[in-house]
Amino acid sequence: MERILGIGLGFWESRTLLSAVELGVFTTLGDRRLTAEELRGELGLHPRAARDFFDALVAMEILRREDGRYANTADTATYLDRNRGEYLGSFLEMAGARLYGFWGNLTEALRTGQPQNEARQGGDFFAALYEDLDRLRDFQRAMTGLSLPSAHVIAARFPWQRWITVADIGTAQGALLRAVLQEHPHLQGIGYDLPAVEPLFTEYVAPLGKRVAFQPGDFLTDPLPVAEVLVFGHILHDWDLDTKRMLLAKAHRALPEGGAILIYETLIDDERRSNLAGLLMSLNMLIETPGGFDYTAADLREWLAEAGFRDPRTERLAGPESMVWALK
Repeated sequence: MERILGIGLGFWESRTLLSAVELGVFTTLGDRRLTAEELRGELGLHPRAARDFFDALVAMEILRREDGRYANTADTATYLDRNRGEYLGSFLEMAGARLYGFWGNLTEALRTGQPQNEARQGGDFFAALYEDLDRLRDFQRAMTGLSLPSAHVIAARFPWQRWITVADIGTAQGALLRAVLQEHPHLQGIGYDLPAVEPLFTEYVAPLGKRVAFQPGDFLTDPLPVAEVLVFGHILHDWDLDTKRMLLAKAHRALPEGGAILIYETLIDDERRSNLAGLLMSLNMLIETPGGFDYTAADLREWLAEAGFRDPRTERLAGPESMVWALK
């Protein structure tokens, strides 16, 4: 019974965390230790429930409390303080402002197969996002935070010594390229994304100097960059099966003989039993896209073979993510 109720009322816990991010609890604390009254005052909260709110975060192991003073945990200091480089709060702010409400229509989405986001009213969140540089910066910073743990594993485990050039398709700020090129000084990189992304990319990868360049383009309609390794991170799950296959075939045509494709996502486990994050991400694609869905490594290996790739290999990354890479 407890487990069933815990899942069914899980939105209580989720909303508490999302409100804490929205209110700036973790950024306000930073490296400090504040009393409940000090923290309440700085956040501008009503006294009625502030203590319950803070102590709920303690019970969730999101905050620490010692000697009557509240402080960030190691994780919240790293990922939820806006002043840190791996800030995930922008993504959670979007989740609270957008996805939290849209997921309330999951039942309708399951019945109709239709997205439940701004598209229901004829809007396009992502088109509007790319027109606002400040909002786009926050969103892409969040994508960087999500990508960095896997990017560091990819930098360490993929056999980069076999190639010289790499292009990251849908690069966003360039988190993957920065992690990989800092680890492997012999590499040259290309970040490929829509033109609006260029200033954010250039700013983030500046420490790499001339070893990296931005190439504007739309991977659905334009040619892919010329490189020995093409990386697709958190890209394929946005699209229907025909588009997935088209992108893999396009990558095969663009790569030289002996080149490699590398795909990383929150891949569903092959038995479709244990990687709940991958299955829930696929439901999120139902909410957000007309045809996107997540998939297993076995699915991906089949599609790669259809496109002409050989010797596919699968490896776990950080958290629920995995990568599959194969050769041309």
